[in-house]
Amino acid sequence: REELKPLENAARRRTLYLDGTKRRRLVENASTEARPFFTALNLLPMRPGEVASLRVEYLAAAQRALEIPTGKTEPRVIPLASDVLAHFKGCAKGKLPRAWLIARADGSQWKKEAWRDEIKAAARKAKLPQATVAYTLRHSVITDLVTGGLDLFTVAKISGTSVLMIEKHYGHLNSEHARRALEKLALA
Repeated sequence: REELKPLENAARRRTLYLDGTKRRRLVENASTEARPFFTALNLLPMRPGEVASLRVEYLAAAQRALEIPTGKTEPRVIPLASDVLAHFKGCAKGKLPRAWLIARADGSQWKKEAWRDEIKAAARKAKLPQATVAYTLRHSVITDLVTGGLDLFTVAKISGTSVLMIEKHYGHLNSEHARRALEKLALA
């Protein structure tokens, strides 16, 4: 029997961060088919596989929320800002409840190889680092939430991960945020 080995770099902190301008450029340089998928990754701290697994019925438009029933962790509900809700309502328009919320042009589900190839092509066209992958968007969104001052518990909850993992990978950012806030208290 072949021994299972951990994924290379799986436990390491992600270091490639794309600011909002670069993430917008990525979406603008994506194919028409991939834009809704990449937009979703830029709007919420979701794993690409979670986005691919969303069905129309998971969008609770009246409650302004999105259910994530499956994934790496337990099910969760993410509250949606107005622009995020509008994006998902646009993706759901004219679809049956069991349809993929963000589908391929032919209505099929996005698969890892497809979004991987699409993001590489869009990153190349946008002149972004070669290391840009779908998880770069998740990392960048989580980074923005942490540096924007959202508490780590809430970041962890909507990201579908533990506070421990957020502290391990993003805690240094919260410390820098706290340091800047404390510097403003100086009596100089």
